[in-house]
Amino acid sequence: MTVPERISALRALMEEKGYDAYLIPTDDNHQSEYVGEHFKARAFMTGFTGSAGTAVITKTEAGLWTDGRYFIQAANQLEGSGVTLFKMGQPDVPTLEDYIADVIPEGGTLGFDGRVVAMGEGQALMSALLPKNGKIDYSADLVDKIWEDRPPLSEKPAFALGIEYTGESTADKLTRIREAMKQEGANVHILAALDDICWTTNLRGDDIEYFPLLLSYAIITMEDMKLYVDERKLTAEMKETLAKDGISIRPYNAVYEDVKNLKAEDSVLVDPSRLNYALYNNIPKGAKVIEKMNPEVLMKAMKNDTELKNIINAHIKDGVAVTRFMYWLKKNIGKTKITEISAAEKLDSFRKEQEGYLWQSFEPICGSGEHAAIVHYAATPETNVPVTTNGLFLTDTGGGYMEGSTDITRTFAFGEITDRMKEDFTTVLLCNLHLARAVFPHGISGFNLDAMARMPAWERGLDYNHGTGHGVGYLMNIHEAPAGFRCAVREKEKAPLEAGMVITNEPGLYIEGSHGIRTENELVIRKGPKTEYGQFLYFEPITYVPIDLDAVKPDMMRQEDKEQLNAYHAKVYELISPHLNDEEREWLKEYTRAI
Repeated sequence: MTVPERISALRALMEEKGYDAYLIPTDDNHQSEYVGEHFKARAFMTGFTGSAGTAVITKTEAGLWTDGRYFIQAANQLEGSGVTLFKMGQPDVPTLEDYIADVIPEGGTLGFDGRVVAMGEGQALMSALLPKNGKIDYSADLVDKIWEDRPPLSEKPAFALGIEYTGESTADKLTRIREAMKQEGANVHILAALDDICWTTNLRGDDIEYFPLLLSYAIITMEDMKLYVDERKLTAEMKETLAKDGISIRPYNAVYEDVKNLKAEDSVLVDPSRLNYALYNNIPKGAKVIEKMNPEVLMKAMKNDTELKNIINAHIKDGVAVTRFMYWLKKNIGKTKITEISAAEKLDSFRKEQEGYLWQSFEPICGSGEHAAIVHYAATPETNVPVTTNGLFLTDTGGGYMEGSTDITRTFAFGEITDRMKEDFTTVLLCNLHLARAVFPHGISGFNLDAMARMPAWERGLDYNHGTGHGVGYLMNIHEAPAGFRCAVREKEKAPLEAGMVITNEPGLYIEGSHGIRTENELVIRKGPKTEYGQFLYFEPITYVPIDLDAVKPDMMRQEDKEQLNAYHAKVYELISPHLNDEEREWLKEYTRAI
């Protein structure tokens, strides 16, 4: 079936149900950013495969909303599909809610599968429909009736992290969670976000490609915790450990009926952005619903000393792999055929040589030449091209290790590159350096600091259409709330920066049809001096890979910029060179030389 045929089949089902519009988000039942194959309904219906986007199908129109990372990709993939691209945040582009409020007729009905729409989003849609006396029917997964060969839910086994990795037991985490519940006046806490549940239980899974998450729900009370999961995924030892912590196992989908059976006098703590609309509507009407960010979100974002030590070790391993990859590229480009896909595979092979490596922490982004201007480009057999021998090659990749997850972007220069490319490369480097050296008082959020990164680009009349950074989970989500660097405040990333958080610093520049550049290091937020003005914080870069000096224009840099880069490269050499052979070590000395 083609995309137009699928949309036609969906409209026939909409007619049967009396729907005037049908919403198809990217989410799974847990509001995950990335989803398993079973949940890729939006990609199936529209042909757009990016990680973020929402489709709305009406009786006569079809639209897809996505953000700036995917404008180019979405335009290409939607061509000829009959689906209109709505570029989020652009002038004269309606929001999803405004569009739906406009197209729904008086007394009309919006349909969607309530399991894959967040509670908060469902509430916003309901508010948008009220002026027209519109209704929501969240009971039907219409895509499932069309998707004949839909992949089943994952049945892959779970694995557990010991205290040597987590630094904190599940029992201690539950004590902290219950204290937070008490402070909010709640006696029941419903969890659907996979990373919150995995952090609490110290379990991981393999149910979403690249992300070590376990499909599950949980209900925590002051006395016990129920974990809703396919029991076949757990070993006898895992079940025994969970039981010791007062955690009982229930079938995965039993959570919906169990929520209905909560008492009217219960006070239920839920996170509107991390609980699905169907579960929210199953809470008994008499119960008090307390809408707050899950306490686990901030707890897991502030890594403990054990986690930070492990994360730094993971970055040293990853630094060895990526540095060896950079050396291999520099020595072999133009001598042997290297494509975007084969380069990504070669980098993964270097990571596989590192102890404790599991798998890539997200889908690799490896774009050569003009492909690098597509912010989240992912090569396919149809788009795969040779890596340029005269130009720039962007790689945004990461590794999942038992000690944590990594996320690094490096842009490599080969052969003859233009002055414009060098100017853009150096501008991005300056953006990265400016943010990395920030010192700030506690209470500052990433929103307050984002302009520090963008200033070198703004001074040239340039900008980039994505956030400057995001939190990183410990062998979990590579994009982790509640902090990030962003121009516009997003609810899930507006929290103050806290010591122990790990966050990325990844400015870029993208010149469509020519080249793209991004330079990304992970940062740990550390405590600095405490003065009469409060506790100050600073950033420690923990990504240890050279920034390609072949593309740097030193005359664009001030002395403090050069000293900062030189100090960073000295650290890279100190930590990485002992793990290289003699030839690689000599090469690294050249690529970490002082400028």
